Amino acid sequence: MNKTELIDALKEIVQPYIQDEAAFQNLTEDTSFIDDLKINSANLVDIVLDVEDKFDILIEDDAMENMLTVKGAMGIISNKINTK
Repeated sequence: MNKTELIDALKEIVQPYIQDEAAFQNLTEDTSFIDDLKINSANLVDIVLDVEDKFDILIEDDAMENMLTVKGAMGIISNKINTK
């Protein structure tokens, strides 16, 4: 899965939880789920669960701490997919 496909998949997953449409439209690797998209921490857990389902991976609690930005999420997903 290339970078563009991964970002598109993440956009699809986070869209129901966003609170800032403008930030979502300008989503980049540096976008923060909490600071930019205004996603609350409870919904961030939902996103992690959705990511696990979509990519058929398991994200450990310590890895969740790195899923605060699009780039962090991409790194975790890529690592999990590559080690399957």
